[in-house]
Amino acid sequence: MSDLSIVIPAAGASSRMRGADKLLIDIDGIPLLRRTVLMALAALPKVLVTLRAGDVARQTLVQDLPVQLLIIADAATGLSASLRGAAASGQGRLMILPADMPDLTSDDLALMINASDAFPHQIWRGCAQDGRAGHPVIFPADLRPAFAELSGDQGARPVVQANLDRIESIILPADHALTDLDSPEAWQAWTQARRP
Repeated sequence: MSDLSIVIPAAGASSRMRGADKLLIDIDGIPLLRRTVLMALAALPKVLVTLRAGDVARQTLVQDLPVQLLIIADAATGLSASLRGAAASGQGRLMILPADMPDLTSDDLALMINASDAFPHQIWRGCAQDGRAGHPVIFPADLRPAFAELSGDQGARPVVQANLDRIESIILPADHALTDLDSPEAWQAWTQARRP
């Protein structure tokens, strides 16, 4: 059985949405957070979702799904709080899957999981067709302790920078690895691009 878990950090404040919660917005009738979790579960049964304390709306979207929910008490300090909590909650490899990347598919995740299963000591990073680095990123089990040193809202960038010799890129279709919806303008542009 795979030692890999998918971590979906969903404890952020959605601050760049200027009052709206991006993870509650429907895409094809399904709120973005639930859509991301379902996509992750289709690729791997071990999924962990981080949430802010008291975030009933987001918790309600996923509490009926077979995922582990992890409440992040210090979520206000930034993305690093979710990553520290997730890394400390278990063992094995970690795929960090942002909750706001709607172009990613379960096939994309499976491609990366298969590569990591074959070479589990590498860092596997999703990239766009032109080679630009994006998400998701899979970290080997031995790098979990390094997450304890993360701070602020920079994510796992310091762990990546300290292990550049271990990075392997996986080219995902189009801009699947890059498209994230973290502002009203990004939502509008993405929605318009999907229209036939």
